[in-house]
Amino acid sequence: MKNLKTYRRNRIKNRIRKTIRGTAERPRLSVFRSNKQIYAQIINDQMGTTLVAASSMMESIDSQKITKTEKAKLVGKELAIKAKEAGINTVVFDRNGYLYHGRVKSLANAAREEGLIF
Repeated sequence: MKNLKTYRRNRIKNRIRKTIRGTAERPRLSVFRSNKQIYAQIINDQMGTTLVAASSMMESIDSQKITKTEKAKLVGKELAIKAKEAGINTVVFDRNGYLYHGRVKSLANAAREEGLIF
């Protein structure tokens, strides 16, 4: 049998992705969380392209000695700034099967504080 945690997350992810689609007017903000890092990207699903991306592996974020939740906040701020430069104001949030809690929540709140609407 598969890893139960991964299997559960994939079921939730598929259920979410049935309804959420990124368009040119309102792209999808997708979050991936590993044990050590967090990645976020804004995707246009109609074209199949990534418009903007940010991660905790960026040198400006990775060099700081802070908690993973605080790194997620910085990733959210960086992503929102890059999105504004690219002319993206509104997005659809895709938590990718993760609970809206902890690092995922702090990334989303930081992106909202910087002006992204979702």
